[in-house]
Amino acid sequence: MKLINTGLFATVLLFSVAASALTLKEAKQQGLVGETLNGYIAVVKPTTEAQALTDKINQARTEQYKSVAAENNVSVNDVAKMTGQKLVNRAEAGEYVKGINGQWLKK
Repeated sequence: MKLINTGLFATVLLFSVAASALTLKEAKQQGLVGETLNGYIAVVKPTTEAQALTDKINQARTEQYKSVAAENNVSVNDVAKMTGQKLVNRAEAGEYVKGINGQWLKK
């Protein structure tokens, strides 16, 4: 399972960076989007660009989660949740994450 998590995390980051003119890192640093425990990003401060980035990132993540789930005979939801927990835990200081209570928290 550790191999799955490492490979998935690296793949998600790769897709995340290349998905838009506004990079995921920039959007996180600007407080426009944040990580959630469900494995997807969400808009914190609504802008057209932040929503477009969120849609692209989440679509790419869904495809990656499906691929990893099929390779490991687990559910897509389980892969997404495992990844979401890691991404929330690895969020950098100043970035937003959505806590278990559904509220945004700034790390």
